[in-house]
Amino acid sequence: MFKSKKLWLLGTLVLVVIGFYSLSLHEYLNLTALKDKSAEFIAYYNANPWQVSAWFFVIYIVSTAVSIPGASILTLAGGAVFGLWWGVVLVSFASTIGASLAFLLSRYVLRDTVQGKFSDKLADINTGIAKEGAFYLFTLRLIVVFPFWLINLLMGLMSIKLRTYFWVSQLGMLPATILFVNAGTQLASIEQVSDILSPAVAVSFALLGLFPLFAKALPGIIRRYKVLKAYKKPESFDYNLIVIGGGAAGLVSSYIAAAVKAKVLLIEKNKMGGDCLNTGCVPSKSLIKSSRFLADLTRSERYGIKSASAEFDFAEVMERVSSVITQIEPHDSVERYTDLGVECLQGDARVESPWEVSVNGKTLSTQNIIIATGARPRVPSIEGLDEVRYFTSDTIWSLRERPERLLVVGGGPIGCELGQSFNRLGCRVTIVDIADRLMGPEDEDAALLLTQQLEAEGVELKLSQSIDSFSAEGDKQVVTLKSKAGETQHIEFDAVLFAIGRVPNISGFGLEELAVQTTASGTIEVDKYMRTSVPTIYACGDVAGPYQFTHTAAHYAWYSAVNSLFGDVWRFKADHRVIPRVTFTDPEIASVGYNEQSAKIAGLIVETTVFKLDELDRAIVDGKTEGFIKVLTPVGKDKILGVSIVGEHAGEMLPEFVLAMKHGLGLNKILGTIHAYPTWAEANKYTAGVWKKNHQPHKLLKLLERYHMAKR
Repeated sequence: MFKSKKLWLLGTLVLVVIGFYSLSLHEYLNLTALKDKSAEFIAYYNANPWQVSAWFFVIYIVSTAVSIPGASILTLAGGAVFGLWWGVVLVSFASTIGASLAFLLSRYVLRDTVQGKFSDKLADINTGIAKEGAFYLFTLRLIVVFPFWLINLLMGLMSIKLRTYFWVSQLGMLPATILFVNAGTQLASIEQVSDILSPAVAVSFALLGLFPLFAKALPGIIRRYKVLKAYKKPESFDYNLIVIGGGAAGLVSSYIAAAVKAKVLLIEKNKMGGDCLNTGCVPSKSLIKSSRFLADLTRSERYGIKSASAEFDFAEVMERVSSVITQIEPHDSVERYTDLGVECLQGDARVESPWEVSVNGKTLSTQNIIIATGARPRVPSIEGLDEVRYFTSDTIWSLRERPERLLVVGGGPIGCELGQSFNRLGCRVTIVDIADRLMGPEDEDAALLLTQQLEAEGVELKLSQSIDSFSAEGDKQVVTLKSKAGETQHIEFDAVLFAIGRVPNISGFGLEELAVQTTASGTIEVDKYMRTSVPTIYACGDVAGPYQFTHTAAHYAWYSAVNSLFGDVWRFKADHRVIPRVTFTDPEIASVGYNEQSAKIAGLIVETTVFKLDELDRAIVDGKTEGFIKVLTPVGKDKILGVSIVGEHAGEMLPEFVLAMKHGLGLNKILGTIHAYPTWAEANKYTAGVWKKNHQPHKLLKLLERYHMAKR
């Protein structure tokens, strides 16, 4: 019904325009006709001033609202007939009201369709309009060579408010209105409309329109200038780029710089490879692999094997973790990056100025600096913490003697991954979290499935609980938990692992002295080009966010490197869309984009399509049927807004959806893609099939049924 109203309205507008031209009304909207009839119009106006004013006002509104060409002629007529001041009043308000009606028509008829189809491409524009819409509109209104009807159409597709649109249009069109109305008072001397709008006048209006945008940017320009002015710029530089931090972001940044033949120095104070190699992704996934092998043995009956078991030594498992790190170390080593053209130094770097970095007692100059110093585990300030044995995701890898009772603080990805793994290695694990469920940002159904699996394996969950204090008496270590209702309980443990987030490494190497701005969450504040408040310094990875993943660190490192090296010529806005994430628990949880809860918070009305893995042949063959794929789309539209996958190999199934979302492909495209049989990725195609089944063209199928019946 709603769609039919839109079509009816659009059809009416088309008929109005056709009628306008078929009745040759456009012949009256030219300069010659106006000159010929001006005397008659003036005489009629003198006899009927209010009637003529009213009709002129209405005609101007209607012609503007339906985007009929000829506004400039009507404006000249306003000056010729009504004089300067009354003409300005009539034209100014009529043009703004008409423009606002055109704006509303565009919004009503086209906005949902255009925004739904091109939302990814319009994301940056929508953000800009939300923040600076009034400035953009004012600029466009003063660039008088830009068609006003097109402004009405385009702005109607955006999120700018009607009242803002009205008053900015009124103000922005006023100078040109005065110019044209005044010209109309001298109608006889005008040979062509272009005489009014000379190039000099057009440029003047454009500069006036750009002034607000320039004025808004001016404080930032001045601030950056002051930052640089306070330091002496070297006449020549030792390097094109110095990168501080040898983790994922720093390695990628320096590699890209070397690949384009820039002279780059990479400084790392600890181990190359950063957290991911030494204390994060690599060791945790190595531990998960060993623990998952043991868990699969306990499920041997599902594979037709009556029983299976394994003898293992906890210390040997942890040694294997260390050996895996050793095997991968060459990939991130000084030797490898030196061969790639990156100069590497070990030492404590300190930023001395926007162009200088000191390391090992030597000050080096550089055109630009990239901060990629990563983050460290957050350790809370809790009474009695110093009395007990505690670890973080950085230090847990030193364990060689298995703690019988392990307390894990934090029910997010790190806490769940390591908690499940140590539980499978024989620790009695208790996970504590102040939230009422695990994996808060993830899909609720996915988190529920993981919760059930952890509890089935014997992990004890203490949710909606906070830690009040720790205490120790001899070998006995105790934590006091407090519920939201204020009730307390005491639990004994042998070791505690904190997994409650990470803190960016932003202090101790000169950023404070340069007044580099930070965000409320403690990360370095960067603009859309990954540039900090000091224009020669860029930041990427965990230290800048907004995501703390290895793959996003590498992603943003590209923008930091390219913009720092080539920003004077061309800059690239960092792309924050379509960021995948995977938690490597058993079952795995993989997601991208919105889930049901985040879509609800964002005010999106979505349609959910679910395919359960117990219907997938490969899942049945592998005996891993727990899980599902859940896809969110706009109601009735083939556009993927988000995907949540929980189950075996969820992380390996996700990339097809990431690719589809990145390049605007829908479920129909996935359904039409051949998937090898029997594979886990077939689940993606079957999910698309469920969506297709839910969107069958019932009327067409009814006609086809009759067609086949007739053939029989």
